[in-house]
Amino acid sequence: MHSIRTLVLRLARENPNWGYRRLHGDLLALGVKVAASTVWKILKDAGVDPAPDRSSSTWADFLRSQADALLACDFFETVTLSGVRMYVPAVIEHSTRRIRVLGATAHPTTSWVTQAAKNLVMDLEDVSSRARFM
Repeated sequence: MHSIRTLVLRLARENPNWGYRRLHGDLLALGVKVAASTVWKILKDAGVDPAPDRSSSTWADFLRSQADALLACDFFETVTLSGVRMYVPAVIEHSTRRIRVLGATAHPTTSWVTQAAKNLVMDLEDVSSRARFM
């Protein structure tokens, strides 16, 4: 039991953002069979918080930090005054909040959507956009 206690405390010290469940999972992966409640008790007895405050960011923080690399895309449909249903792909650049309408068609085929995406990539390259993910 002493060696398990030593290992748990070492893992906790080397990985301060891990809670007892993560430590338990890594111990199991190492072949150490111990209950999660035992890991929790070892940490508690040693005065180590079993679920330390995470330094991870919120979703909003992540989006702000990665905004230059992110695009969001969706299709919407609209009906013209003459009654024709049109499909419109649109992209928003998170960093600038600029919305790009990529076109409109009554019949969105694979080749049409592919060409619209290629045109978007060329436009983004022209303005030296850092966008990498959609």
